[in-house]
Amino acid sequence: MRSDKMTKGLERAPHRSLLKAMGWVEEEMEQPLIGIVNAASDFVPGHKHLHTIATAVKEGVRLAGGTPMEFFTIGVCDGLAMNHQGMHYSLASRELIADTVEVMASAHPLDGLVFIPNCDKIVPGMLMAAARLNLPAVFVSGGPMAAGRFHGRAVDLSNVFEGVGKVKAGHMSPEDLAELEDCACPGCGSCAGMFTANSMNCITEVLGMGLPGNGTIPATSAARVRLAKRAGIQILESIKQDLTPCRILTESAFRNALTVDMALGCSTNTVLHLPAIAHEAGVTLDLDLMDAISRSTPQLCKLSPAGDDHIEDLAAAGGIQAVMKRLSERNLLDESCLAASGLTVGQQYSKATVLDDTIIRPLDNPFSESGGIAVLRGNLAPDGAVVKQGAVAPEMMKKTGPARVFDSEEATVEAILGGTIKAGDIIVIRYEGPKGGPGMREMLTPTSAVAGMGLDKDVALITDGRFSGATRGASIGHVSPEAMEGGPIAAVREGDMITVDIPNRRLDINISAEELSERLSLLELPKPKINKGYLARYAQQVTSANTGAIFKK
Repeated sequence: MRSDKMTKGLERAPHRSLLKAMGWVEEEMEQPLIGIVNAASDFVPGHKHLHTIATAVKEGVRLAGGTPMEFFTIGVCDGLAMNHQGMHYSLASRELIADTVEVMASAHPLDGLVFIPNCDKIVPGMLMAAARLNLPAVFVSGGPMAAGRFHGRAVDLSNVFEGVGKVKAGHMSPEDLAELEDCACPGCGSCAGMFTANSMNCITEVLGMGLPGNGTIPATSAARVRLAKRAGIQILESIKQDLTPCRILTESAFRNALTVDMALGCSTNTVLHLPAIAHEAGVTLDLDLMDAISRSTPQLCKLSPAGDDHIEDLAAAGGIQAVMKRLSERNLLDESCLAASGLTVGQQYSKATVLDDTIIRPLDNPFSESGGIAVLRGNLAPDGAVVKQGAVAPEMMKKTGPARVFDSEEATVEAILGGTIKAGDIIVIRYEGPKGGPGMREMLTPTSAVAGMGLDKDVALITDGRFSGATRGASIGHVSPEAMEGGPIAAVREGDMITVDIPNRRLDINISAEELSERLSLLELPKPKINKGYLARYAQQVTSANTGAIFKK
């Protein structure tokens, strides 16, 4: 066993002495040592209860004859970090999470790992670490939050963000917003819609790194605790089978993940995270492949923010395995891919049943014949841009309008809430990319303000930054190359006419090639916004959004 380097032999007497100082007995040292990677903290509602999940995992490990060793990693709550300096650190934390796990699991020889994430950057950061370390690993997330209830309807955090715009526009009273604030997030778990956290937890299940139910079993359910125990038991079996992440995270597994992503209508942030995870596993994913899969995959689900249903509804309809079972009817998945359960993904989803055709639609009656995410190209985004087309109103699928140009999120929000944005405008937010941000801030505040003010069917937003998974409307992000790299978005001027054509996958500024080239040649890029600390180093190392914002080699 790998842990023998720390526990066996005469030379390891000092090591054993240190373990005994923590109360260990010899029998614990004889067993496989299992790292429990826990993202628990008091900062994130999705992570508040992860100590309970970790306790169940440890019980499972001990039941199967292993010895658990728990350690922790960081996690930014995107909701709390939104629309201020904190959001610069969110995407940037992904690399730190991967690095901290690598440090702990490499400095202390372990035989296997159980990862306990739940939200946004923590899930992909841990998946990157798992692929990099290539030790037998099983994931068990903390599970989704329940939807809240407000005036007889289901609500979630995105409704609160939109409520701010509604109050500003006079469409909601401050008293109703205060009531909504109290009930939209009723307890622990990852926010209830198909936002980034739940998107990544569902995709972890599709990839095979999480056991069936990982993406949809509610956070507060006893079934979630049982799943955690099963994960603890399964890691011992994975060690026996030498079932390492790189046997699971194959090119076919990533194609499966992208296919289900498109069927679910997941967050556009998955387009950042999947290439980064694949990179660690030695697999190349690009935007062209993603768009090709989107074109051939029907969207079967429409969960919040695109629709009224939530993750709890998807769970009741059969969960991720039922979605995969339905997609397999058209042979859209590779059923031979291995999973952390020791089964193939086909063996797993063969046991599933779709229990509600209104939540997981039949293949002959999808919400759309193409997937939830589209990749756009054009002279404004030669290296690509992404949009959650499944959450775009039909009247905004094709749009030409004047550019309203802003060099920061703050200036954009001030203009929207100040009432200076009008129907027909196309908002351009630049210098918010991975390098220019730095950190490619997630911008739920401006998109929610637009929606809350009733302009989501009249106004488009375009940025080299990114949007929250809770975003709906014609919000086009990840424009590459970014402005700070001298991309065409840096050359847009106030009043320029911009054309968005989602069906034809186009994003263009309506000026001649000669005019665009001349503007770019005269560009004077601004100085970096942050000049010290981790973010300054991050800005120097990070690549563009179309690569997954991975670090330069």
